[in-house]
Amino acid sequence: MAMTTLSELEKRIGGYLTPDEVEKVRHAYEFGAIAHEGQHRESGEPYIHHPLEVAGILGDMHMDHQTLVAAILHDVIEDTGTAKKEIGKKFGRGVAELVDGVSKLARIEFDSHAEAQAHNFRKMLMAMSNDIRVIIVKLADRLHNMRTLGALAPEKRRRIARETLDIYAPIAQRLGINNIRLELEELGFAALYPMRYRILNEQVIKARGHRKEIVNKLKNALKRRLRQERIPAQVAGREKHLYGIYQKMLGKDLPFNEVHDVYAFRIVVDDVETCYRVVGTVHNLYKPVPGKFKDYVAIPKSNGYQSLHTVLFGPYGVPLEVQIRTRDMDDVAEAGIAAHWLYKSGSPGDRSGAHKRAREWLRHVMEMQTTAGNPQEFLEHVKIDLFPESVYAFTPKGDIIELQKGATAVDFAYAIHTDVGNGCVGVRIDRRLAPLSTHLSTGQTIEVITAPGARPDPAWLNFSVTAKARANIRHYLKNLRKSEAKSLGKRLLVRELKMYSTSYDEIKPGQWEKLLKEFNLEHQDELLQEVGFGNRIATIVARQLIEQPDKSKKTTRKNNAPLTIKGTEGMVVNFPKCCLPIPGDPILGFVTTGRGIVVHHQTCPNVTEFRNHPDKWISVAWEEKIDSSFPTNIRVDVINQRGVLAKIATEIATQNANIVSVEMKDRDDRYTTLKFIVDVTDRQHLAHIIRWIRRVPHVSKISRR
Repeated sequence: MAMTTLSELEKRIGGYLTPDEVEKVRHAYEFGAIAHEGQHRESGEPYIHHPLEVAGILGDMHMDHQTLVAAILHDVIEDTGTAKKEIGKKFGRGVAELVDGVSKLARIEFDSHAEAQAHNFRKMLMAMSNDIRVIIVKLADRLHNMRTLGALAPEKRRRIARETLDIYAPIAQRLGINNIRLELEELGFAALYPMRYRILNEQVIKARGHRKEIVNKLKNALKRRLRQERIPAQVAGREKHLYGIYQKMLGKDLPFNEVHDVYAFRIVVDDVETCYRVVGTVHNLYKPVPGKFKDYVAIPKSNGYQSLHTVLFGPYGVPLEVQIRTRDMDDVAEAGIAAHWLYKSGSPGDRSGAHKRAREWLRHVMEMQTTAGNPQEFLEHVKIDLFPESVYAFTPKGDIIELQKGATAVDFAYAIHTDVGNGCVGVRIDRRLAPLSTHLSTGQTIEVITAPGARPDPAWLNFSVTAKARANIRHYLKNLRKSEAKSLGKRLLVRELKMYSTSYDEIKPGQWEKLLKEFNLEHQDELLQEVGFGNRIATIVARQLIEQPDKSKKTTRKNNAPLTIKGTEGMVVNFPKCCLPIPGDPILGFVTTGRGIVVHHQTCPNVTEFRNHPDKWISVAWEEKIDSSFPTNIRVDVINQRGVLAKIATEIATQNANIVSVEMKDRDDRYTTLKFIVDVTDRQHLAHIIRWIRRVPHVSKISRR
């Protein structure tokens, strides 16, 4: 590819920018050339060639002069001694903000490349929320870097290619910038899988020869029929790009011939009404494939893309894909959000639709940013959100909610509003009650049922797929855990202080402040959470609090009073699957870092290993009145007979107990072992259940483990 010169760039942009704006771009080049003087790229060429090429890519997209100036200067903050303030003084605040948005966080040390990538990505999206041109400059920058990837070491080449395919190509698709997206995918595919790319490319070239004649015949047939109907239109054949073929082969497990033997055409007309006329015309020419018509004109994609898609039975026994759109839609399909600048001086129409949708997506991304725990978690949420396919579901009022493929009713609830998601308890799909885990399909009407006081269930994370839902569920549960940890931490500390004949309220503010400073914590709540999570031992914290005023004074501790367990403490009091204790069982608490207290049955085999850590034991006892239910094991050995499982399940149900799970294992030809996990209120409830199970014929033995 020939290198862009300044005069060529000026000629390119002179067609749509004023002479004064072209002069500002020239001035930026001169400033950048001085700033980058003496710097060279890995390929050996002067560094200024790179920003000039980036500006050339943006010039072809008809971006405004500020974007071109920022493109030429996009590396001066990061790679030279130039400050953002100086750029603002010479080229204006808007350009300075753009350049700063594209610049990496170069002055901060990170523990790993993944962490650095996440922080830089977060910074870029934050800047992008203020000015969407930031991402357009970044995409052009990445595109030229991909074009010149050959100069880098193989490992670095693969890492950049993976990042391009995982993040930048999907963002280009999300923003509808199709021409950049396709080239990023092709270059990324070639760099990441050079052997696969070469073989696939050879196959496409080999197949192209005998396809050419068929494509021409099909194109002429379409043109002829459109002329007969007096519909002015442009008809062009589309060849699938290599990465698209590769993805389809991989995702649908298809051989090359089946993927490549699809003939695709694009028909461009003058107006929307004609688009629908063309659908009828091509359906009269060739029979349509049922279920393959998609109307992205009435319901555009999230990136602003609009077109009618249909698949026909072609004359040679092969599928024929046809896309029908207006000229404006075609421009948006190629330029996406950049079409906003292409048309900004023209008639408004709906040409800025891609821009509006991009803004909406950014608002949604920034909402995720506020709930993500750290930049790496945020990056994962955004990766999830950059999906290629969508499902369109309706609210009862007829509003369209767009979700990614595989989304569930929980995802739909969060798409409406975070409060609706947090408070949902059920859902009606097309007026019928359905589980919250139900996968949604396009065209369904979803009614979310909410209840005051309801809260997200951790199990929702097992089936929710949208980034917004997952981020909000995690955020809620994280805050809930902190609240529960604080409550438990206070109970533990109150109990320990009582052992030292001191009440919690007797601790003076000065004592708290000294201890918080020693632990490097800011608030008292943080210390209570640390105790609740098991990161700090309550006994040690209590002793340090008491000894703060007078270090010489020794404190004596009374006998250990047990901490009472209610079963409603939440996620900071855990009952492990190894023994599943229930009220009435003798229990022992073990303080585990990050999990709070793990409550074991005193006869549990795993308790033995805890004997070596007496500092982490805690005396616990059940509350006298407990309203909760607890899961426990019941093992039943039965003689193999038809219907025995059903009879046992019926007896359990008659005792108002819920069966959580059941496993069957044949011991031999005569005996089978059934392992139930059943929710019970206490040992007495369990005893009733066991007594009733014993009455079932063919039951030979019952035990808890």
